[in-house]
This record gives sequence, C-alpha cells and structure tokens, in this order.
Amino acid sequence: MFFKAIIFICCLYEQFFIDYLKHVSTIKCKPLIQSFTLKNMPHYHDHGYKLLYSFPEMVKSLLTGFVNQDWIKQLDFSTLEKVNSSYITDDIRSRSDDIVWRVKLQGQWLYVYLLLEFQSTVNKYMAVRMQTYVGLLYQDLIKSEQLPENGKLPPVMPIVLYNGNRPWNAAQSITELLQPMPASLQAFQPQQQYWLIDEGRYSAAELEKVENLTAAIIRAELADDQVQFAKVAANLNIWLARPAQDNLRVAIKEWLLSLIRHRMPDIKVDELRNLTEIEAMLARDWSRKWIAQGEVKGKAEGKAEGEATLLTKLLTKRFGKLPVWANEKLNNATIEQLENWGEKIFDADTLELFFE
Repeated sequence: MFFKAIIFICCLYEQFFIDYLKHVSTIKCKPLIQSFTLKNMPHYHDHGYKLLYSFPEMVKSLLTGFVNQDWIKQLDFSTLEKVNSSYITDDIRSRSDDIVWRVKLQGQWLYVYLLLEFQSTVNKYMAVRMQTYVGLLYQDLIKSEQLPENGKLPPVMPIVLYNGNRPWNAAQSITELLQPMPASLQAFQPQQQYWLIDEGRYSAAELEKVENLTAAIIRAELADDQVQFAKVAANLNIWLARPAQDNLRVAIKEWLLSLIRHRMPDIKVDELRNLTEIEAMLARDWSRKWIAQGEVKGKAEGKAEGEATLLTKLLTKRFGKLPVWANEKLNNATIEQLENWGEKIFDADTLELFFE
C-alpha cells in the first residue's frame, strides 16, 4: 500500500508539472533587450507591409527586382489588380494574412500569391501550407466562375516574403519533404514550390543595385543608422515624385515613421509630414550626434570642419560633384553659416539657392 501511495503521488505531481508547462508556454514574455538589428527586431509593423503591398507599384517592384524569371519581362503591369484573398476552408476557418494580385501574361491571367511570413522561426512545412492556399485560390476561382472559357486553371506564382530571425532553411518544394518511394509512384505526388525572398540575406551592395521600392523597404529594415535611413528616404522622394503616387507616399511615410520610432526611440518624429522632412531630420540628427560624440572635437574650428565635411557629402549626394566655388564657400564659412545652410539642405532646388 505504501508503494502504491508513493506512485499515486508521483503521478499527481507529474500531471501538475505537465499542466504547468502548458500554461507557461502560452505566456508571451517581453524581450529583456531591444536590439536594433533585423534579426532580433519585434515585427510590430508587419500590418504595414500588407498596406504597402496593396499598391500596384510595390507589387511591380517586388516582381521586377526580386523574381529572376524570364517571363517577368512579358507581364503587362498596366493590368495589375488586387484579388480578394479571404478563403473559407471546409472547417470554416478563413485566411486573411495573404495578398493576391493578378496580372496579364501573354493575354491570360497570372495570379501572384504573396504570403508575408514574419514569424521568429522558420516554418518547416511552408510548401505544404502554400499548396493548401493555392488550392483554396483555385476553389474560389471555380466557385466564382472566374476561369477562362476553356475552363483551364490559371498559373499561380507563390511568393514568400520573409524577414524572420533566422536564415530561411525550409524546403521550398513539397518533393523535398516526401519520403523515398518507387519512381513509378512519384508521378502521383504533389510538386508545389514557392519563390522565397529572405530579406536578411541580402547585402547592402546587392540592394543598392536594385533601384526600386521593395529594395528601399528592405534597405530600411536593414539600416544601422540615421545616414542609411536618410538615403532610403532620399531615394523614395525621387521615385515617388508623381502626384498619382500621393497615397503610396503617405503609406510609406507612416511605415518608415513606425520603423524609426521603434529602432531609434530618442528621435522625435511625430510632427514630420512627409518623406522630405524625414530625410532632413535624420541628416540633421546625425550631424548633431556626430559632433557631440567627439568625432570632431569641441573646438570651434573642429566643429566648422566637421559641419563642412558633412554638408559636402550631403550636397554631393544631392547635386553631384561640387564646383570649386562651392567647396571654397564651405571651407571658408563660419560655424554659424554652416549651421544655417544645414537647415535648408533639402529645401533648396539648386546650389545657388542653397548658398543664398
């Protein structure tokens, strides 16, 4: 009886411990340290990606800049249109985290299934999930009678956009997940694949070669300081200059502000109204920190030299190689003149207006 009692008590403790672990596993703990790198950054702004990729310009930049396929050149991007991406499965659950577009390829519709994957861990069975989602898309097209007259199913390009903690190492095809089998049986197995865009695996040099909106967004994600953020804002200012892009400009501005608030909480951004002001603020803030941190020492001559060097870099970035007279003005200016000029670095349209 004594040993039976001991066994009974141990079983009770074992069940209690299991229940406790289940409870603990459901608690979301806050990180002790907030890192400013993409790898450890909380993905507070993921919903902003959905908004950004509700614009055709963003989808075009994703396809042309990051999907290296010959048929991309044959797409008629003027036909891009967003598709309802909420599908009801047999168990009455819905998918609403995906973005679906369609575009004409040689006169026929091609569907682009964009899945945003911003979890902290890699999903080993993403290929299986993608097969399910593509199947749901086909079911929806069949039910809503959106197939061409011949009843054929349209091609689908599945894309996973990932910016999680670890490098993506999951299989990109279902065939990689299947057990070994006789060759004659392989023909009856699914072969779903997806195209992966793993943001953290791109280098700064690679991204700078891709001069488009998606590359700029990824560069902002990977930026280490205000200078890199300012460069991204400058590029976006140029690429989004047309009035027809006003709504996208606002969406990107809000996304960048959200990113800056969490990456650099000491910078005040609430009153910034557009990308130009973001760019100017970041450049000025960097200038002040650069001097304050002692890279240029506390003497007035050193401060002036540092301000002149900074303005030379910014002006060269904006107007190209500076003429001799502009360099002379910068090198001979007082610290007060340099600071006054710095306030209008992004307002003046020409060098002459800048120095007035």
